Amino acid sequence: MINGNTLRDAIISAANNIDNSRKAVDALNVFPVPDGDTGTNMSMTIKAAARELAILPDGTPAGDVAAKAASALLRGARGNSGVILSLIFRGFSKALKGLEEIDAPALSKALAEGTKAAYGAVMKPTEGTILTVVREAGEGAAAVADSGIFAAELFRKACECGQAALDKTPEILPVLKKAGVVDAGGQGLMLIFEGMLNVFEGNGIIASTSDDPALAVKPVAAASKINEEIKFGYCTEFIVNRTNPSDTDALKLRSYLESIGDCVVVVDDEEIIKVHVHSNDPGNAIQAGLKYGALVNIKIDNMRYQHSSNVIEEQPEASEEAPMPKAAEIEKQFGFVAVCAGEGFEQMFYELGADAVVSGGQTMNPSTDDILRAVLATPAEHVFILPNNKNIIMAAEQVIPMCDKGISVLHTKTVPQGIAAMLAFDETISADKNHLEMMKAAGRTGTGLVTFAARDSEVNNQRVRKGEILGMEDGKITVLEKDPIKAGYKVARRLYRKLGASMVTIYYGSDATEAQAEQLAELIGSRCHDAEIAVINAGQPIYYFTIAVE
Repeated sequence: MINGNTLRDAIISAANNIDNSRKAVDALNVFPVPDGDTGTNMSMTIKAAARELAILPDGTPAGDVAAKAASALLRGARGNSGVILSLIFRGFSKALKGLEEIDAPALSKALAEGTKAAYGAVMKPTEGTILTVVREAGEGAAAVADSGIFAAELFRKACECGQAALDKTPEILPVLKKAGVVDAGGQGLMLIFEGMLNVFEGNGIIASTSDDPALAVKPVAAASKINEEIKFGYCTEFIVNRTNPSDTDALKLRSYLESIGDCVVVVDDEEIIKVHVHSNDPGNAIQAGLKYGALVNIKIDNMRYQHSSNVIEEQPEASEEAPMPKAAEIEKQFGFVAVCAGEGFEQMFYELGADAVVSGGQTMNPSTDDILRAVLATPAEHVFILPNNKNIIMAAEQVIPMCDKGISVLHTKTVPQGIAAMLAFDETISADKNHLEMMKAAGRTGTGLVTFAARDSEVNNQRVRKGEILGMEDGKITVLEKDPIKAGYKVARRLYRKLGASMVTIYYGSDATEAQAEQLAELIGSRCHDAEIAVINAGQPIYYFTIAVE
């Protein structure tokens, strides 16, 4: 039988194990674009659960441990791989609800429910991925569930079947076979399962080599009573982009914050107000800030929770999850939360009407929790979320059942698609109609990207060398070059002809200069004579140029 203490330790061991190998999992990505973050996303997702579980007291029932882990994983989910991982554990939680201890049949049922939840979240499941690995692990467990074996033995059988499935993934997906690797998500899941098995078989928690102290804690004496009085429990920070600088007095905001908390810092200029406050109700601080303009870089920390996570000498009282801020008071019908990276893009979304911008994109996927906090801070009845990256869409969709607002997640896969969608918004029509029209506008927008190859690979039977310049059209690599300007020109010209477009917008990133962008614009204009061309400093990382063709 597996009790709550063992399950708690097993999940912490799992988090340590994948965290120790996350770079190796990242390296399994066969696509040369710098987005190989499967291991990092899965590691950060399960770390969220490990931090919660590390302060659980001994004697917590197994079902409660599973429920707390599932909740933390959901809120911490990053990227598609992290969301699928959270859904697997949500299935575990469902199967183990109310159990003090877990026997072999219950553990088999948990694997089956985890598989069901993972497959159910994907519109078109692809075999040869993490889905295949969890399914075959569950099927292996089910085959021996009623044989009278111990739960640990059953889980070993599941791991053996999961590893066999992982080893077969290159035979299912030719792209893996050509690259000579197994599926990254499946490998991440096996590292997690192996970390759990180590504890189930009595070998203890796999040691962490991470610099993260929360995962190096042994939960046998996981936390202690808080030995110092913290009068105000939440540290809240945010920046206000001032709406009407001449009409707002930051001193009034400071006075209000001092009335509800301490450690108040309010620094302002003509454009922004930077706020820091310790209080017991971060929602009030956020609502006060919203009166002065749109908020960005919202950060809320539960200081009592942080303190208890770092103390390991005594047994804790029942811990509490770091809570969400209260939803902002409703002030309008529609609101917008956008995800992007780069100051220029961020400012553009605010100018188009976004209420909050979540920092993130390629290689830095925000968590479901990050997006949820931005949604709650938006003072609208219905919120449109623009993920602007295919690997963020699933995390955004997890927000829908987590709050009472109406939410529409637009499947925008690039920032230009998100901008086009916002330009198509019409406040006089319904949310459903807007969703349709905004996605139509996004679909009419072609996106060209110019970046570098993060690793050696092969694309369309052509060898790609690390550092080579890549030109991409709507997510597909179509151009290999040595110069970003030449790559940008070829991509823009191809999209311009394909779409019969009339407008080309060049957004240059942090690794490109305005002179390079103007040179690219001149080159495009010399071949696309009817095109209206604009150049904007977006400041995005990773991409030298993001090119919108409409």
